[in-house]
Amino acid sequence: MSVDPNSDSLIESLNTNHTFPGAYNFKAIGGNPERFARAVLEAVADELCLPRDPPHSVKRTPNGRHISVTVTLIVETPQHVIQVYNRLQTLDDLVMLM
Repeated sequence: MSVDPNSDSLIESLNTNHTFPGAYNFKAIGGNPERFARAVLEAVADELCLPRDPPHSVKRTPNGRHISVTVTLIVETPQHVIQVYNRLQTLDDLVMLM
């Protein structure tokens, strides 16, 4: 489900809760730990025209079935946040976005 990056209510909410440009945390949780982290990093980098390895952290669940990838970036606009989330929603093995 894609969200319109020009959605007034979503842009207003992001502007109310964040400062732009400013730091923003993207968190994606998914299965297939061997591929999922790389897919998240590539998607974020491609969407924002960044180097291939943006600053990130990775955590695995104790049983190793899922992985959490957090990418923290300086984001210029609320539209950039929406664009990244729209791209992340297309990833195989995605379980949840935060």
